[in-house]
Amino acid sequence: MITVTKTFLPPQEEYNKILKRAWDAGWVTNRGILVQELEQKLKTYLNVPQVLATTNGTLSLQIAIKALGLKGEIITTPFSYVATTSTIIWEGCKPVFVDIHPEYLTIDETKIEAAITPDTTAILATHIFGNPCEVEEIERIAKKHNLKVIYDAAHAFGVKYKGESIFNYGDISACSFHATKLFHTGEGGALFTRDKSLMEKLFYTHDFGHNGQEGFSGVGINAKMSEPQAAMGLTVLPYMEKILKDREQVISTYRNEIRNLQFLKIRPETDWNFSYFPVIFPSEADLLNAIKILKKEDIVPRRYFYPSLDTLPYIKRSADSISMDISSRILCLPLFTDFPDQDLKKVISIMNSL
Repeated sequence: MITVTKTFLPPQEEYNKILKRAWDAGWVTNRGILVQELEQKLKTYLNVPQVLATTNGTLSLQIAIKALGLKGEIITTPFSYVATTSTIIWEGCKPVFVDIHPEYLTIDETKIEAAITPDTTAILATHIFGNPCEVEEIERIAKKHNLKVIYDAAHAFGVKYKGESIFNYGDISACSFHATKLFHTGEGGALFTRDKSLMEKLFYTHDFGHNGQEGFSGVGINAKMSEPQAAMGLTVLPYMEKILKDREQVISTYRNEIRNLQFLKIRPETDWNFSYFPVIFPSEADLLNAIKILKKEDIVPRRYFYPSLDTLPYIKRSADSISMDISSRILCLPLFTDFPDQDLKKVISIMNSL
């Protein structure tokens, strides 16, 4: 079977060697030596001032909303994973959807201001498939209207825009280190901010509100990364050059050889991370036919992102949107490290035969 993704697993003996340090210390959670080392290495690798490792990306988003004290309406994108919207609702806020750009697939920055009301407190936008939002215009709008900015950067590990880590934009960026991501800790995530005082708030919020062993700075939740998770990250990180190179080669082959389908347009001046390879069909019927044929050949793509989040059953349905249209026609093709050449050729051959 050729699956849409495959977790990169480093040599098990390398993982065990790193994990043994936690075993020897008798310290497997509560910010042990491996978590702290991973945060330091990620700061260096990503060239960011501050990193807070968490147990998953969804909790990172919840903590970001909580730490910023957001209430009322949050402007967001309908084209993202469900966690982007459900987190807003979970934290007692109201998502207000702004449609997406038809080629970049990120939130359409030209439509944000029209959605701002006296109840708007923030913008929560997603770097789609690692493709950056128009961060400079979003920053301008946020400053003009005194809004906070959170980026759902789940797919954006290692992405740079104009030479700067994409995690350095906005008030807070939240990343996922889930096993399906190109950098992973099995299950995990991280929070990024340039603001030191805000990082202090994120820190105590992710640790029950603790200020030392007995004091408390405020309300918190348990979102700490464990030592086994950090050990996986420390084992995967040295392989990032190979992971990125392999994925770039697969995507280059897809782009050069697949015919008659629309590809994701990467924003200019972006150093992309090759995180996903979505294709957009002329119609949903064409997409469904492709899935049917691929599955007959034991190839499992994914409708990602589907459905458009403005159609969720607990959301007041929006008018027809670009997001609804794109989500009905977009499909992510198999992409992972060490993708066998014969399997890649098979996928391409089927796609071109449709």
